[in-house]
Amino acid sequence: MGKLAPEELRKTCDASQFAFETTATLQALEGVIGQERALRALRFGLDIKNQGYNIYLAGFLGTGKTTLAKELVEKKAAGEPCPPDWCYVYNFRDPDCPRALELPAGKGKVLVHEMEDLVTELRTAIPKAFESQHFEMLKGQILGTFFEETNRMYHRLEEIAQAEGFTIQRTPQGITTIPLKDGKPLEQEEFASLSEREKQDLMRRSKALQDKINSAMREYRELERAVRARIRVLEQETARRVMVPYFTELYANFRDNPGIVHYLEEVHRDMLQNPELFTEQQEEAQVPLLFFRRLDRRAALKRYRVNLLVDNSSGTCAPVVYEGNATFTNLFGAIEYESEFGVLATDFTKLRAGAVHRANGGYLILNVMDIFRNGFVWDGLKRVLKNQSVVIESPLKQFSVMSLETLEPEPIPVKLKVILIGEPMAYYLLYAYDEEFQKLFKVRADFDVEMARTSEHVQRYAEFIKSVCEEDGVRHFTREAVAEVVDFGTWLSGDQGKLTTQFNRLRDVIYEADLWASYEGAELVDRVHVRRAIKEKAYRSSMLEEKVLELINQGTLIIDVEGEAEGQINGLAVYAQGDYWFGKPSRITAKTFMGEKGVVNIEREIRMSGSIHTKGVLTLAGYLGAMYAQERPLSLSASLTFEQTYEGIEGDSASSAELYAILSSLAGVPIRQGIAVTGSVNQHGEIQPIGGVNQKIEGFFKVCRDKGLTGTQGVIIPRRNVNNLMLPEEIVDAVREGKFSIWAIDHVDEGIEILTGLPAGAREANGEFTPGSIHDRVNRRLAKWAELRAPAREPRVAGRVVRRRGTRARRVTR
Repeated sequence: MGKLAPEELRKTCDASQFAFETTATLQALEGVIGQERALRALRFGLDIKNQGYNIYLAGFLGTGKTTLAKELVEKKAAGEPCPPDWCYVYNFRDPDCPRALELPAGKGKVLVHEMEDLVTELRTAIPKAFESQHFEMLKGQILGTFFEETNRMYHRLEEIAQAEGFTIQRTPQGITTIPLKDGKPLEQEEFASLSEREKQDLMRRSKALQDKINSAMREYRELERAVRARIRVLEQETARRVMVPYFTELYANFRDNPGIVHYLEEVHRDMLQNPELFTEQQEEAQVPLLFFRRLDRRAALKRYRVNLLVDNSSGTCAPVVYEGNATFTNLFGAIEYESEFGVLATDFTKLRAGAVHRANGGYLILNVMDIFRNGFVWDGLKRVLKNQSVVIESPLKQFSVMSLETLEPEPIPVKLKVILIGEPMAYYLLYAYDEEFQKLFKVRADFDVEMARTSEHVQRYAEFIKSVCEEDGVRHFTREAVAEVVDFGTWLSGDQGKLTTQFNRLRDVIYEADLWASYEGAELVDRVHVRRAIKEKAYRSSMLEEKVLELINQGTLIIDVEGEAEGQINGLAVYAQGDYWFGKPSRITAKTFMGEKGVVNIEREIRMSGSIHTKGVLTLAGYLGAMYAQERPLSLSASLTFEQTYEGIEGDSASSAELYAILSSLAGVPIRQGIAVTGSVNQHGEIQPIGGVNQKIEGFFKVCRDKGLTGTQGVIIPRRNVNNLMLPEEIVDAVREGKFSIWAIDHVDEGIEILTGLPAGAREANGEFTPGSIHDRVNRRLAKWAELRAPAREPRVAGRVVRRRGTRARRVTR
């Protein structure tokens, strides 16, 4: 009844279907396999250019998201033009706001070199022009006239002073007056011997003379300013004649770019106003702060440098940037600082580009978890996509009371498409809780974890193995080894008609099989090496499973695989340890007795039961009521528990086993302990599929194998899980030899017959179940309990209450 044949327990790949002997003769795989939906979505997202159509690649690890994204994006970018270069330059009107300049690809580097050459040439040409004979002659004429005027002014003052009885003398502080007596300077003792009247007269004449000297000094300073202005005009005119040829060439080189021409005009104007920056003035070594003056001159010349932020000179198409470390500065750029004599300083040359700048005009690929791990990045990315511009700034600027920044660079316009790579759950959370995400990422490309097991996909598996062998230098595989990898892919998918698309796990098996082949000195990887790799990988992770089996074999965990028992059955559970899952049998017991509590789940009462498991238990009450309580109340109290279970229980895959235990207890019929059960049940008694069927069967098989296979042992599974079977060869062989059995069922009735050896029974025309059947025994037990719990009825005569001996009279109302 429902017993499966060995051929149904595992689907194997026939190596003879391959036309090759080894993967060495195959073509390497191009692209990814089995992701047609994602491929169409990604192509659509890349083709549409409207704002907001950025792409989210949703899929689990190892499904080829990054590989497909890079391949398609690079192919798309190859047909698009190379974006322009971007530079930051000094803003002569507002030095704290560096200007952003856009240039055709490759022109940015040219501008950098041109400006460096300009400054270098002018630092040689301008001093040389200032040292020329013609310049010295013109400067000498100006200074000569100035000196003549100042000498005449001094002689005139000296004559006026002598006429007043004074002489004048030049000092570092200016011109001082000295009174004369008999043509000689008046000594201090002589001044003291003068009368008071003579002293006052001398002071009056000295003050009048000082006023005339002050007036002359003002005239001198005006004359000095005029001379300096004439010399500066001379220097500017000389510098202009020197600069004109250089700037004429620069204007010609960049005449097609008005922004650059405007910048060059500002540079030209500033250089003319500051020609002294290009000269090394003769200064004495002992002059204080000489070193700092030279530093200031060099720092001032930095204003003529060009900071090439984005250089696309080597690019031939639109850029594709994959940023694996999505920090704020790596994405949006940074303002760097350097310490100058204990002070942090910066300027426009310290601006550094981020991935957004490098991807501007192309495509930016990011992992969503990298974004979430770094603060402020998600908001910054949305701001760039909304504003379509990027600003280099500190992420803490808007939160800091005091900021070190002295720069506010101009924003750079951004035109790029962002491809986010992440798991589906991250997409759902963002879509639910971030309204801007819905507007900015309108294209979702879903990557499946499995694909149909067709001959085409099987062949592509072989090509994938070939590509791994070529890329990573591992040994080639025989076709038998390829067939084993295909079977492993089906086992990973959990469906005989599917293959996994988690190629990272296949790649691991390929690497490990190559290592086992190397231990044996084999030139090719064969089937035995692939099986060894799979077995060893499982062994490395199976310590806990072995400990559990050891406890069962010792009798510490009580599991019976022989004999019979009422209200007791072996259920199956799955335990997950990272990427390793294993099955473990658990004893489930049920005790039934007269009452009205219904089915009581002990795990639920002590809060060890999850909501899904609780739902499964409550479903049993619906089934029991529908089957046995159509004509009378369900007078039942049943206690269910997983024995020796000390952790939480979740899932409804044991609900059918729990129902069998209850029916066994009610019917008083024992259950075969050599048969384990898995499968959920609905209120109609139909058996529903569950997960982890292979691990559950294998877990119980190992217990039976260790205790001794008798031929009466096996597992009952839902029929809808047959396509999920990919059991190890050891179990298939045991079934073939009659040592182990696997039954597939659709209804509870089938399972109870296998477990008890009695017919389940059906409701006959008279409303009763088949005599002697399980349902009949259960129904009679419940009917008896219902009768015992029914209240005694008082006889009535013509609406009057008839007393019974030993009872109180009650009024009966109609």
